[in-house]
Amino acid sequence: MIKNGRVLLGVNIDHIATLRQARGTRYPDPVQAAFVAEQAGADGITIHPREDRRHIQTRDVYVLKETLTTRMNLEMAVTEAMLQLAEEVEPECVCLVPEKREELTTEGGLDVVGQEDQIRKAVARLQQVGSVVSLFIDPDTAQIDAAVRTGAPVIELHTGRYADASAAVVDEELQRIQEAARYAHGCGLVVNAGHGLNYHNVEPIAAIAEINELNIGHGIVAQALFVGMERAVADMRSLLAAASA
Repeated sequence: MIKNGRVLLGVNIDHIATLRQARGTRYPDPVQAAFVAEQAGADGITIHPREDRRHIQTRDVYVLKETLTTRMNLEMAVTEAMLQLAEEVEPECVCLVPEKREELTTEGGLDVVGQEDQIRKAVARLQQVGSVVSLFIDPDTAQIDAAVRTGAPVIELHTGRYADASAAVVDEELQRIQEAARYAHGCGLVVNAGHGLNYHNVEPIAAIAEINELNIGHGIVAQALFVGMERAVADMRSLLAAASA
C-alpha cells in the first residue's frame, strides 16, 4: 500500500502476545488488539511469528488473516518453514527479517549482500502467492543495491541505531536514514522504516519525504498500558500526520 499524503502506520502487536504467553493464558488476545488498532486508524497490522513462538502463535496468524479489515504484514525469517506458512496464509505483505533465537528483538538489518541468492528465491516464491515483499535492511547503499537485485519492491529501513543514539550522534544517525531513503527511492523502491520508534523520536523519521510507512509496536503497546490501545494508536497516527504534512 502506498501513502497518499501522510505517512502510513503499521501497528505491530507482537507484545500483546508477549504478555499473553508470560502466563500461558488466552488473554490478552492479539486478535482483539488488532481490531482496536484498526478502528483507531492503523493502516495495517504487523506480526512476527518467530521460530520459537515466543509471542505470536501460528493460530494467531490464521485467525488474523480471516479477521483483519486492513492488511497483514507478516515479518518472517528466510526459512523453509516460514516460507511454507506464508504460502498457505497468503498475507498481503511480507517483510523478510534476520532472526536469532537468543535475541530479545531484531538486532540489525538483513544481510542481503551475503544472502542475495537465497533471498531472491524467497522473494520470487512469495510474489507467486501475491504478497508484496519488503526487506528489513540497515540504511546502507550496498544493501539497498542488493535489495533491488532480489526483485523486492519495498525495503524497510532499520531505525534502531537512530532510536538508541545519544544526543551527540542522533543527528548523524538521522542523516544516514535520510540519505538511504533518498537513495532507495531513486532506485525505484518503496521505502518503509521501523524499529525502536516511539512518541518522542518518531517525528523526524516521519518527516522524511521518501518514507511511505512506519511500523511501530513496542512503543505503542507500552503507551497503551496507560492510555488504552485506541488512544495510543490514534495519538501515534496524529504524530505521523502532522510530521508528514
